Amino acid sequence: MARTRKTTAPADDGDFEERIADIDVSDEMRNAYIEYSVSVIKARALPDARDGLKPVQRRILYSMREMGLRPDRGHVKSSRVVGDVMGKYHPHGDTAIYDALVRMAQPFTMRLPLVDGHGNFGSLDDGPAASRYTEARPAFAADLMTEGLGEDTVDFVPNYDDQLMQPDVLPAAYPNLLVNGVSGIAVGFATNMAPHNLVEVIGAARHLLAHPSASLDDLMKFVPGPDLPLGGRIVGLDGIRDAYLTGKGSFRTRATTRIEKVSPRRQGIVVTELPYLVGPEKVIEKIKDAVQSKKLQGIADVKDLTDRKHGLRLVVEVKNGFNPDAVLEQLYKLTPMEDSFPINNVALVDGQPRTLGLKDILRVFLDFRIDVVRRRTEFRLGKNKDRLHLVEGLLIAILDIDEVIQLIRSSDDSAMARTRLMEVFDLTEVQANYILELQLRRLTKFSRIELESEKTELERLIEELEAILGDEKLLTKLVSTELAEVAKKHGTPRRTVLLESAGVPATVTSPLEVADDPCWVLLSSTGLMARTTTADALPSGGGRSKHDVIVGAVRTTARGDVGLLTSRGRMIRLSALELPTLPPTNDAPNLSGGAPLAAYVDLPAGEEPLTIVSVSPDSAGVALGTAQGVVKRVTTDYPGRNDFEVISLKDGDEVVGAVELSSGTEDLVFITSDAQLLHFGAAAVRPQGRAAGGMAGIKLGSGARVVFFGAVPAGADAVVVTSSGSSGALPGTEPGSLKVTPYAEYPAKGRATGGVRCHRFLRGEDTLVLAWAGRVPAKAAGGNGVAIELPEATGKRDGSGTPASTAIARIASAHEA
Repeated sequence: MARTRKTTAPADDGDFEERIADIDVSDEMRNAYIEYSVSVIKARALPDARDGLKPVQRRILYSMREMGLRPDRGHVKSSRVVGDVMGKYHPHGDTAIYDALVRMAQPFTMRLPLVDGHGNFGSLDDGPAASRYTEARPAFAADLMTEGLGEDTVDFVPNYDDQLMQPDVLPAAYPNLLVNGVSGIAVGFATNMAPHNLVEVIGAARHLLAHPSASLDDLMKFVPGPDLPLGGRIVGLDGIRDAYLTGKGSFRTRATTRIEKVSPRRQGIVVTELPYLVGPEKVIEKIKDAVQSKKLQGIADVKDLTDRKHGLRLVVEVKNGFNPDAVLEQLYKLTPMEDSFPINNVALVDGQPRTLGLKDILRVFLDFRIDVVRRRTEFRLGKNKDRLHLVEGLLIAILDIDEVIQLIRSSDDSAMARTRLMEVFDLTEVQANYILELQLRRLTKFSRIELESEKTELERLIEELEAILGDEKLLTKLVSTELAEVAKKHGTPRRTVLLESAGVPATVTSPLEVADDPCWVLLSSTGLMARTTTADALPSGGGRSKHDVIVGAVRTTARGDVGLLTSRGRMIRLSALELPTLPPTNDAPNLSGGAPLAAYVDLPAGEEPLTIVSVSPDSAGVALGTAQGVVKRVTTDYPGRNDFEVISLKDGDEVVGAVELSSGTEDLVFITSDAQLLHFGAAAVRPQGRAAGGMAGIKLGSGARVVFFGAVPAGADAVVVTSSGSSGALPGTEPGSLKVTPYAEYPAKGRATGGVRCHRFLRGEDTLVLAWAGRVPAKAAGGNGVAIELPEATGKRDGSGTPASTAIARIASAHEA
């Protein structure tokens, strides 16, 4: 198919005449498209493998350097930089230039930002402010890219209108293509490269420099995978190795999360790092869409608590009854909290687009860097030789300064003086011109000493530079040393965690809703709570516990409730589902991984937690003992609300002990501050409703109060532990005198009597600071939860104790420890 194209040209007489030429449209389109494609590939979209920059990025950095901008100087308006770049080097519009400048300033996009931005340069969810509102200057990494431009290290080419010169490539001091990555779409080509850690990349480059035949596995010991600017996790390394080998591959990035208590009643998933280039607003939007379409279950709310002080914090609240781990797997599957990153390492090598593996990229950079350092060395050698030539001429002139001055004064003009200097002193034209321009103050004795020192230093430098150019090993060593200095000065620790995986998408492997399986709910002496995975008998561990003792253990189900009894006679319902789960163990339960009770219950000052009990109506009930000697058995007709009283206390009284009865045949035990012990059968106390105030339990002496109330199973092998001290000492600070006695040594007495003596005070002692009775073996712990060894039981029920080394805070039986 042909078409007619009309053109005009001046004729011989000066008038314009019309010329008509027939052309083939298909050929014209083909040629025009090829020119356009080459322009996009080489001049816009693809980076150069040597400095890792697209043309617009390279022109921005060069223009900022030419404008006199430096990292240690003030910022200037971004629009000023954009205008300078567009007017001199990049005639493609201000939007493209500003977008490239912004990307080089974003710390969440570049692993080592090249521009130091001031103002709103955007976020993962929002774009930047207009260029007239932001300011910029080169970052320190940009100096590494442009360092040496004035030393003939790279070739310069004309700009778009042949009015100025610009560098064809920057003399990059580090492998920027790998460190910062790049993305771009050309005609028939596309590139997408992930950022890497500067220290790791330089380590691999230096290793390849020293071992040119190094394998990919050798290099991957230094560069195990990408290192994304905001961290996160990379799951699956097979695709990374493929990309390093062939230039093409992919990997999956996951958000960094943890499961924690986000409210007193609810667990949540806290997101602190998101996949590369994924913003929190995008994640929130996807979560809401999935919840509304009923694809995602178990989520109560999503909050973005991100701020500048604490960084990213995205909180996903999980509904009660749902497994947070299973919900997290759904989030990975249905939202951008797990994302795929395709790698396509396409860059320009000798002006041609090539797909490069890790070793290829490093090899191209090292060859280029060696050439840069060689050209820089040659430039410096020439400069030093030129300077040495001038210094030698100056020294000749200074030695015969009087004759030089006389020769110049007797000459008719500077041309004659130059010629005579060259003839008389055997100088070159350059030396003669320099002497004619010499200032008289340089003719002092001190200047001669300086010149001689400078000559010696120049000769040394010239010798070193010539040695580098004459020995390829020295040149390579210099390149390696400079790379090491860059890594040491600008390197940062790895941020992204690499995880081995089969590379398959995440699937829900845990049940979404927690099954209502039997379990134990545990309370430790330091106020930690947790639940087990089964309702099997709790193992005692057979020895000393590593952590504090368990003062409450209730058999229930994962969706069941337990009751917390307090010193104010209140029972507070707690859901077992909200408690952290302890891993299965054959040793004594360790609640160091539990959650503090304060996360579930906010008790007022002066009200202390005592123990946990079952709220099942089938239980035998609870027995309470107060400081004023009142005892009460509570019926199990508990109300459905979460907080209620189980005893009416008199003014000044408080509950000192509570215990869940298993059969109703247990012995109830009181121990008072004046060392009196009373125990009687639980059958002697009739059950009462919650509003009742109880009945007389023990008859107290003058000034005495109850320090312990508990229960001992009938016929059980039990002990009584008592510790005496001074009433004037601060609670918990005095170890006191400790005594352990077999429980069988104490005879039973009737309810409301005074009991029998259980401890004899030594001089300076007037009270029991701690008492306990229960089954053996007994476990003790200090206020910090550290286990304390108890002495062996003796047969003296009213004997005195032996000095203890550490104050005891709580004691519990073996089946609870």
